[in-house]
Amino acid sequence: MRRYVLTGTPGAGKTSILRCLSELGYGVVEEAATAVIARTQALGEDQPWTRASFIDEIVALQRERQLAATGSIQVFDRSPVCTHALTTYLGWPVSPALAAELERITSEGVYEKQVLFVRNLGFCEPTAARRISFQESLAFEKIHEESYRAFGYELIEIPADDLAHRVATVSSAIAHALPQAPAR
Repeated sequence: MRRYVLTGTPGAGKTSILRCLSELGYGVVEEAATAVIARTQALGEDQPWTRASFIDEIVALQRERQLAATGSIQVFDRSPVCTHALTTYLGWPVSPALAAELERITSEGVYEKQVLFVRNLGFCEPTAARRISFQESLAFEKIHEESYRAFGYELIEIPADDLAHRVATVSSAIAHALPQAPAR
């Protein structure tokens, strides 16, 4: 089983790429933070990211989704390393739950060391879950890069381009990373 992480700037188009990859037959796993935010906002909490348990809720959902994922090739919209970047961005300490999950994914080699890093499109549209300016998104992008490198991952650049080209770039990067059958 091969598990790839798709990450990058908020609003860079990761979800659109993920939907296309699903249509191509890849197993895909949606972003946990957005689901946590949507669930709590539906219950009337406007800014769940200000709550101390927010990070641990993301970690728990990421782990649950990772363990339930199927398919020989899986693509994840973010990982616990992204949650580490979020913790850093928010200026919070790493919680014991996040530290344990980072240790688990590292010691078990859960994700491929090549991370698909989706670059910004030159803007960041706000949503109910994404209340961040473009300038703030660039700072967050840099923290993501630093976090992945600190945990020993190699970033594969997915440059700003039209959706079809980005999907082709991701699919090609995954195909090139797969073990090749021996020549006969």
